[in-house]
Amino acid sequence: MSRQPRTRALSTAIAVAATLLLPAALAPAFSFPRADAAVRSAPAEPAPKPDAAGEAKAKDAVLRYASGARSSRVTISDPGSSYIKVHFASVRLLPGDRITVADPSGREVHTYHGDPTKGRARGDSPFTVHGRTGFAALSVDGDTAVVTLRSAARRADAADLAGRGYGVRIDSYYRGYSAAEFAAANPRPFSVCGADGRRDVACYKDSHPTEYARSRAVARQLLNGLGSCTAWRVGDTNRMLTNQHCMESAADLKASEFQFDYECATCGGNNPKPGVKVSGAELLKLSPLSALDYALFSVTDFAKIQPFGTLYLETREPSANERIYIPGHGDVKPKRLSLYEDADGGAYCKIGTVASGVNTGYMCDSSGGNSGSPVLAASSHKVIALHHLGGCPNWGTRISLVYKEISGLIDNDPAAPRTRAPGL
Repeated sequence: MSRQPRTRALSTAIAVAATLLLPAALAPAFSFPRADAAVRSAPAEPAPKPDAAGEAKAKDAVLRYASGARSSRVTISDPGSSYIKVHFASVRLLPGDRITVADPSGREVHTYHGDPTKGRARGDSPFTVHGRTGFAALSVDGDTAVVTLRSAARRADAADLAGRGYGVRIDSYYRGYSAAEFAAANPRPFSVCGADGRRDVACYKDSHPTEYARSRAVARQLLNGLGSCTAWRVGDTNRMLTNQHCMESAADLKASEFQFDYECATCGGNNPKPGVKVSGAELLKLSPLSALDYALFSVTDFAKIQPFGTLYLETREPSANERIYIPGHGDVKPKRLSLYEDADGGAYCKIGTVASGVNTGYMCDSSGGNSGSPVLAASSHKVIALHHLGGCPNWGTRISLVYKEISGLIDNDPAAPRTRAPGL
């Protein structure tokens, strides 16, 4: 599973896989206990460790007002990268001017009218902060970001403006690993039980429309520009859940962005949408890895993600052999859905170990980046567990235990009238 890289250690290499191996005695030859198994002791797997999605690189670039021109630009390109996320040391602009960070095609464009840490202007995109002066723009997918300073009017006094400190300074950027780099940095443990049964969510749009619809509330989480987990909307208000080992503090939340609708447009295609990206707002409650391993929080720009729907929590315990499914962003990839177990002859995923400490166990496939994924009960399409440990079986915190701790902070009633303001 993916553990959040620390903001104060951006240069630290994160090279340990996120999903974890259970002790050797429980590894490939593992078989579930009888269906009527009672509560067992908690699994003895090691704690989740960071999953590396990318790296930080220094970049010293300055954008100044251009004499007689309305724009100036710099291009940051790192061939093979899966994303580029630009960090600004300083931004000082005249009223009406702005900077944009875009991919070369203009499919993704993030706009800032100044330093948003000093006050976000109307029309500004979400942003993240990383424990030092300045801010980072939202990432753009692909290996190139074009940063442009755009003036509302031509500036004849460009040299004077530069002397007075106007302009933009870039000091670094984050780049996402290519598939080969990701595989090298994150050796895979036995979280894929047999052949990988996961498929693009688009593959199930017609055959399993409800499962597909529920998956839309699930987002890819980019942590400090370096690591990745999965997060999802819960209830009808501005609330989201992931693992605590993906978000250990309010500073971690402020350094995180969340990408909804990041999925391939066609089954088996290599054509992911850019999706909709927001950033973290308020950290509401944490439970450490040693307990239930959850983080409840809100995001900026909530109205942008409301069209993707939400998920609700089961308040009951899991049942032996009940069918489940898991949507998520394992391996930092576009969203996939785990419906079937290769280890069980291609049957539907199901609960194998009802209770093991705070966890429930299943052979449904996962991998690094799936930390925080919802495990849904097929009978109700509500969340029955919060995925957080890998191995064969994989393990999720029983959501009934989480619900007891957060029930006063979420709206978990799908039948309740919608009376709250959109941002709550």
